[in-house]
Amino acid sequence: MTQPVYYVYGQGGNVYYENNTVYIDGEAQCTATEYYQQAETLATSIPEYSEPQATELEWLPLGVWAITKEGVSEADRLLQLSVNKDGVIAGTYYNETTETTIPVEGKVDNATQRAAWHLMDEKNNKVVMETGVYNLTEDVTNALLHYGPDKTSEVVLVRIDQPEDEEASSGGSPEANSATQ
Repeated sequence: MTQPVYYVYGQGGNVYYENNTVYIDGEAQCTATEYYQQAETLATSIPEYSEPQATELEWLPLGVWAITKEGVSEADRLLQLSVNKDGVIAGTYYNETTETTIPVEGKVDNATQRAAWHLMDEKNNKVVMETGVYNLTEDVTNALLHYGPDKTSEVVLVRIDQPEDEEASSGGSPEANSATQ
């Protein structure tokens, strides 16, 4: 059985940027642009499902998180994610300030346990978020938010507990999205 990998981004973590190079576990891996391209490729490598296959998919809810920055207690962005047995991620991103809801989809790389997903609208389709799939089992974790190949920032995901009465009625499946079309 593979040991879970916990991704910690930034100086002192196991994934960090230095002089346009991305280091993983202290070893130079690739340029910042190449690292973004890897995340984007992972986030968009969703298998096509036929309609009968899509209706048979079982989704495991990963949770709902507030997206914030380190040291900031207020959050106006929310993220809901689920995953299926193929490692496909689906869910929604909600910006409270603009009252905008955007579907998200992505994938988990089984070898590296890296999970990446992207916003599914034309305006923000280059925005990719990533973290380790094991990180998504924690109540507070960090992630990278790529705004494209040239701009990346670290964010904090804080799990929002779902009230027990809603939990029983939710069924755990994501809302309609292109991963199931």
